[in-house]
Amino acid sequence: MNWSNTLAAFKHRNYRLFFAGQGVSLTGTWMQNVALGWLVYDVTRSAFLLGFVNFLGALPVTVLTLYAGVVADRHNKRTILIINQAAAMLLAFLLAALVYWRAVNIWHIAGIGLLTGIANAFDMPARQSFVVDMVGKEDLLNALALNSSMFHAARICGPALAGWLIGSIGQAGCFFLNGLSFLAVLGGYAAMRMPARAVPGPDQSLRHATLEALQYVRGDRITAAMIGMMAIIGIFGLAHHVLMPVFARDVLHTGAGGLGLLMAANGVGALLGALTLASLGAHPHMRRLFFGGLVGFSAMGIAFAWSRTFWLSAGLLVGVGYCMIIAFATANTAIQTRAPDRLRGRVMGIYVLAFIGLNPFGALLAGAIARAHGAPVAVTLGGAICLVATLVALRLVPLR
Repeated sequence: MNWSNTLAAFKHRNYRLFFAGQGVSLTGTWMQNVALGWLVYDVTRSAFLLGFVNFLGALPVTVLTLYAGVVADRHNKRTILIINQAAAMLLAFLLAALVYWRAVNIWHIAGIGLLTGIANAFDMPARQSFVVDMVGKEDLLNALALNSSMFHAARICGPALAGWLIGSIGQAGCFFLNGLSFLAVLGGYAAMRMPARAVPGPDQSLRHATLEALQYVRGDRITAAMIGMMAIIGIFGLAHHVLMPVFARDVLHTGAGGLGLLMAANGVGALLGALTLASLGAHPHMRRLFFGGLVGFSAMGIAFAWSRTFWLSAGLLVGVGYCMIIAFATANTAIQTRAPDRLRGRVMGIYVLAFIGLNPFGALLAGAIARAHGAPVAVTLGGAICLVATLVALRLVPLR
């Protein structure tokens, strides 16, 4: 580790603008996530409906992300990002208005989550593959690690703010402030000076363009293994996040403030993991980072499921967040670095499909198991599956 490497990507002006805008916007997004989860569980008292709302919000990523990857390869990525962020801003304001006027019900929440998910489906492949356009391949790992540090710093601040704001200005205030926060990221994108670059036109059908990327992933053993593990984590490994309101209220017997602290603890660990990665330089031992992170993530997630002490649970979530970001940012970097430039948007679309697009099914599964057997069983089962899959993949991926 060399801490002088930590801010290497900041020498790029466009990345500085991106980082500042995203930092503000993501704080608002995490505020909304906490307020929304609390609202759903407070209204319904149903772990299944909590999972169902998560399912609808992530479903568009499952359905649209492969097409979104083709769009990212064919069109200007910055334009795609501006359109999607503007749409998400308007939806946040709509949700704030519905809650403020006490006209909201569970189907309003689910519908707005579905529309927000459509915007996210097109945003994610474009944003993931846009990073290399801002910083180049040499600073890519550093930029992705800094992205993660910014994301999880917001994950610390956003939930902590939400826990306080829910009691002072209500959930509508959290949603409104999230809408305002999108102005920062929109301003950052508008201020960038991107080099002129030819964007390839639609010389292939959607089917052939998608098949080309799928064939590349299938033929690259390392990329295929990493994306396969991301799919398993996406389905089974994030139950603790989906069921966090259940753990806060029913297992640890705390309120909205406690929920915010638990999510912030997870963010503290992820922030520390991201800063660790940023300090490693451009060429760390990716295999050790990836598999070591996955083992730690799975094991500490299982331990969290059976903790009944609030501060022990928070400490375990710090470890979960640390290991999670070590594994996930390493996979993202390795996949993007190996992918050909002309396929990067589509390959990242496949990555997003595996990691995020399968979340809806994981959310439904976690909610159903939690309803039948309790939240601790749902999280333990998911962690055990991830741990076994990690050990199997470790034997299949080449040493180099």
